[in-house]
Amino acid sequence: MKKYIYISITAVALFSLLTVSCSDDFVDRDPVYSIDSENYFNSKTDYENALVAAYDPLQSSYVNVLLGEIASDNTLAGGESQTDVIGFQQIDDMIHTPVNSNLRDIWNWMFGGVNRANYILEFKDKIDFEGKNQIIAEARFLRAYYHFELVKWFGAIPLKGDARFKIGDEKTIARSSVADVYASIEADLIYASDNLAAVPSQKGRATKGAALALLGKAYLYQDNFGKAATTLQKIITDKNYSLVLDYNTIFEEVGENGEESVFEVQYTDVKGAGFGCLQCSEGNVAVGFSGPRNYSGPLYTSGFSFNVPTAKIVNAFEVGDKRKDVAILDMTAWGLATGATYGQGYENTGYFNRKYIPRKRSSNAAGDLNLTNPNNYRVIRYADVLLMAAEAYNRGGIDDAKAKLYLNEVRRRAFGDTNHDITASGAALTDFIWAERRVEFVGEGLRFFDLVRTKKATQEISGFTAGKNELFPIPIEEIQFSSGNWTQNSGY
Repeated sequence: MKKYIYISITAVALFSLLTVSCSDDFVDRDPVYSIDSENYFNSKTDYENALVAAYDPLQSSYVNVLLGEIASDNTLAGGESQTDVIGFQQIDDMIHTPVNSNLRDIWNWMFGGVNRANYILEFKDKIDFEGKNQIIAEARFLRAYYHFELVKWFGAIPLKGDARFKIGDEKTIARSSVADVYASIEADLIYASDNLAAVPSQKGRATKGAALALLGKAYLYQDNFGKAATTLQKIITDKNYSLVLDYNTIFEEVGENGEESVFEVQYTDVKGAGFGCLQCSEGNVAVGFSGPRNYSGPLYTSGFSFNVPTAKIVNAFEVGDKRKDVAILDMTAWGLATGATYGQGYENTGYFNRKYIPRKRSSNAAGDLNLTNPNNYRVIRYADVLLMAAEAYNRGGIDDAKAKLYLNEVRRRAFGDTNHDITASGAALTDFIWAERRVEFVGEGLRFFDLVRTKKATQEISGFTAGKNELFPIPIEEIQFSSGNWTQNSGY
């Protein structure tokens, strides 16, 4: 198969309790190491194995991607009925509360990643060996990635430096400010960008470019446009990435880990999972969730009809934009052309997320076919680097000429000509850049956070309450376990 980093450990810990919750099959497996072990790091191989385990929770971030779309104005929750995955439905309607198992999953699984990275960093000085800086840099990149997800969703979160969280910490360690969390992310990514190789030793591992791209994004989320522009320009200048000529190929198997991919989460369909332990799946669970129900026809397979695109996003594409038919599957048109049929689910619009839709599977596929799809998630594409750089140069009042250059590079691929180049400047150019981000990245989980950071969420998302819904609530269990040490996010 075509996957490169295989994961041997799939446990994810609840931050406060640090307990494992998984299926019987998983519990019965022999662990490679115990996260409580004080005597593990005795060889380079030990560090390498621990690092692979720190990559593992990336696969659990499928729910972050799903809800990043569902929470936005791009898609509806969908599913079988209005009570199908009630946490999705509540977030779609902006009526979610601290009692939401899907938000709890994001908290638990991302903190599981933090703790695994911290395990390596806690023992970073135990022994020396060749290549150690690379391993430490990858661990710091991963910690920054998990922290970035957590601060996006929940704002202030607890930090513990280079040490694992343990039972009782929730009662004594305060939630660090958003500014302090970003300072930690920046420090990790600066170190990572200085020590990571430009070309990964295995596909799927963090690189210098990935660290710079995530650092540039962290600066952009803080409106630090000068540092964002400088950081992202390094990637553009280095020329290690380029736009794929055919947008359609990016989201097919042939396009995985291609020249446009700055960082991807790797998935495979050779080891399956079930609903008892979704985070145990080596496959991309979001793909099955986003597929049409009871599908019969060519190319695609069935799913659970969540995350259905709205007519609003379909109509956001300009005439002649080649990305539309890649991003959105119009089932009515597809059925007329091929004879394909499907079952209409809740909130059916007739549209599906074609970027991450279940494709026909190989004969080697294992497990529940809806939960083990092999589609990699493209976390950061070079197009994102270009559009982030364009925004930073424009909004920072630094260089509108460069902003237009990078914006139009993306648009020329989309339309196949220069007739659709943008010539505006200033605030008008800003609006064009934001509009371009929407259609370029539809279905990729970025929309909600783009609306929040640009302060456009109130006017675009039905039910969004300013001063509240910019963040999601801390899971009720965490507030209770902290015994008053942590207060809930405003409005919840």
